[in-house]
Order: sequence, then C-alpha cells, then structure tokens
Amino acid sequence: MERTQFFSQAAGRTIDVPRHARARFAIGDVVRHRMFDFRGVIFDIDPVFANSEEWYESIPQHLRPGREQPYYHLLAENEESSYVAYVSQQNLLRDAEGGPVDHPNVAELFRDFENGRYRLRRSLTH
Repeated sequence: MERTQFFSQAAGRTIDVPRHARARFAIGDVVRHRMFDFRGVIFDIDPVFANSEEWYESIPQHLRPGREQPYYHLLAENEESSYVAYVSQQNLLRDAEGGPVDHPNVAELFRDFENGRYRLRRSLTH
C-alpha cells in the first residue's frame, strides 16, 4: 500500500499514513459515540491516529481502538457539558436524534444545519 506523511501538532511528530483512506463520516456529520453517552459534529478528520502517545495510553487497554483507522475531531456534548473529543471510527455511529448540536463553537465553524448535518462556513473551505 502506498504511504505518505503529515505533521501532527497534537502528536508533536510526523505521522505515516496510507495515501488513500476511507472515512465513513464527513465534516459536518452529527455522530454519537458507540459506548459513551455523547454526540457531536465532526470538524476535522485524521486518516489514522494522530494524537499524543500519552492520550492513547490513557485509554484502558481493553477499550483501546486500533491506530490504523480514521479518527474524528468532534465538537461534542453530553447532558453536563460541551467539549472537544477525538474518537476512532469504530466508536462512532450516525446520530439517530438528527437534531443540532448545542456546542458554543458550532457557529464559528458551521453555518446551516440541514438534513441532519452542518455545512462548513464558506470562508473555511478550500
């Protein structure tokens, strides 16, 4: 398989990735965590794990997802708070609620919420 690299600020190093990766979800999709009670809107995607080793090692080994899959950055919410989450593809499901996400930073990145997903602000697209 052909590979390439990119620098991850979160990991503080260069990450080796497949040249072609298949993400199940897209920026603007509203998703839910498979095991934990939170949902969020995707604002960025890494083709493989690209966070710090400390972050990865902090996940209990029996729950630790594989590195060679897409990881998603979410503006997340639960009943108690809003935060940013980093979640593996295997742990995400489409959100059945279909409603907007109540995170204070959603309006900075996204504009309209239509048909269960957000549209990225035009000034942030390429």
